[in-house]
This record gives sequence, C-alpha cells and structure tokens, in this order.
Amino acid sequence: MARTVWDSSVGKKTVMAVSGLIMLLYLVAHMIGNLKIYFGAGEFDHYAHWLRTIGEPVMHEEWTLWLVRAVLVAAVVAHAVSAYQLSRRDIKARPTRYVHAKPRSSYATRTMRWGGVILGLFIVWHLLDLTTGTVHPGGFQQGHPYNNVVDTFSTWYGDVVYIVAMLALGLHIRHGFWSAAQTLGAGSRARDRALKTVANVLALLLTAGFIAVPVGVMTGVVS
Repeated sequence: MARTVWDSSVGKKTVMAVSGLIMLLYLVAHMIGNLKIYFGAGEFDHYAHWLRTIGEPVMHEEWTLWLVRAVLVAAVVAHAVSAYQLSRRDIKARPTRYVHAKPRSSYATRTMRWGGVILGLFIVWHLLDLTTGTVHPGGFQQGHPYNNVVDTFSTWYGDVVYIVAMLALGLHIRHGFWSAAQTLGAGSRARDRALKTVANVLALLLTAGFIAVPVGVMTGVVS
C-alpha cells in the first residue's frame, strides 16, 4: 500500500507537503534561536549549549539533537526526491513547450525548482561553515557559535551567500505553504485568501528574521 501511494503523483505531493511543513516548523524555531545573537555572546552561546543538552538526564548529551537532525535529513531527502520525480513526470507528460510562452504563474511558482537547488547547495555550505568549520573564514572555534557567526558575516561573500539563500527561501515558502495546504485538503475558495496571506506573512517574517543576523553584524550592532 505504501508503495502504491508513493508511486502516485498525489502520494508524492503529500510527501512533499508533510516534509515541507516539518522543515517549516524547524525554520521558525531556528530563526527565533538565531535572533538571540542580539542579546550578546553569553546568551547565544548558552542557547547553543542548551540545544545539545535537551532531554537530559533522560536523553544522553546530543541524543535529542541528533534525533532532530535525523528527522530533518529524512524530510529534506523526501522533499527533494519527491520534487525531482514529479518534475520528471511533468517533463515526460509535456515534452514540447506550450505555444503561448507568456507565464501565467507567479514568480515564486516559476522559481520553485531553482530555489530548491539553491537551498540545497546552501544547506551544504552552511553546515561546512558553521557546523564542521571546513570552509569557515578565520579560525573556527568549537563551542563558541557567537564568534563563529560574527566571523562568517564579517566577510562580504558570507553575507551574499546567506542573503541570496534567504531570499530564495522566502519565495519557496510563499508558494510552498499555500501549495501544501491545497495538497493536504485545507484549501478552499473561502480560505484561499487567508492561506495566501499566512504564506506571505510567514515568508516575510522568516526572510527578515534570518537576514537580520548578517545585517546586525554588517552594521556593527552585533560584534
């Protein structure tokens, strides 16, 4: 039964919707945590340490964090695979271009695929920068996330990569939230306007909230 559902387009869209909402919930929590950087190094580093000790003493140190990471990886993979396979089906179903090339969909809709690619590449870069320190500018300090974040956003390319990715994220959420609601049966004529408003507000708040961190470093408010 699971294979039958997965093989159907509706099943893949449902997987995309559910995995997308899981990632959205994480992004909201992540953004709120990131904004703690405005309260100083002590507050931000304490928050980062707390993430590693969630669930103690029932859970061992970092077990909960690794559990969250595993769920996120599964959600990202499921989302990406579903999107790719649905895209291939669309291409096979319509191998030739439409006669009328004028786009009728929104800019966010037309850029969902490229936005997904940009975000996928950004996730890899972000982990190599602030988790492993592999591409981190300057000296990466394990256990000192505040200093590492300031180091990253003290470089012009760190700011550019992050801001471009967050703009892509905003467009992705703007269309993706509304699309997920339709897939999961929450959409209707009466609720469409409200759902689109929620999607726009979420996209705006998350984009602004994430970009506020590099802006804080660039302006010297965070240093």
